[in-house]
Amino acid sequence: MKHFLNPETVSLKVCGVTLQSDAEMLLELGVEAMGVNFWPHSKRFLAPEKAGFCQALSGKILRVGVFVNADKEEVQSLIDADVIDVAQFHGDEDAAYCAHFAELGIPYFRAIGVKDEASIEGLELPNCRALLLDAHAPGVYGGTGQTCDWSIIPTVQKAHPDLPIVLAGGITPSNVSSARALEHIVALDVASGAERAPGLKDRGKVQILLQP
Repeated sequence: MKHFLNPETVSLKVCGVTLQSDAEMLLELGVEAMGVNFWPHSKRFLAPEKAGFCQALSGKILRVGVFVNADKEEVQSLIDADVIDVAQFHGDEDAAYCAHFAELGIPYFRAIGVKDEASIEGLELPNCRALLLDAHAPGVYGGTGQTCDWSIIPTVQKAHPDLPIVLAGGITPSNVSSARALEHIVALDVASGAERAPGLKDRGKVQILLQP
């Protein structure tokens, strides 16, 4: 976690992993974090009972579970089973929901679909480890391949100066250099930009995304 959120570098998180072979490929290439999507309506959904391969990666790569309005018990069970290290909340979870996990010592990231400055007003993020900025896509909750408004990043940083910012949404090999050059970003989160098809990762694209 500390390495992934290091402000001195821009880390990479490849999200939407569905195969053990892809997870092992990310580890081999030195990707700092991987995301597993447990939202049943996602094109990259992985059923919890099929995510056991993540256990063998404990301590080798940061394992992030992506949830959308999930039952608290589901999140807790995946943490307890050592399938994931961090929960990423991508839905309509409120401050009380997030505080439940913070009080238990379970780290979480909060994802926000950015439409305009109003999208980040009044955010309550108790003991949040990172704020993930994604494209505004109502009802889709990420993975659209659309970019968010990068110009809002300084405003977010000013509003939450102690909160690391992870940038998601439409990052691809063609624009990753520009994304890495942005100020106030500690990591990039990529799903479709690292794939040959939804849930199937592309080694060549990942290698380009890793280039400084």
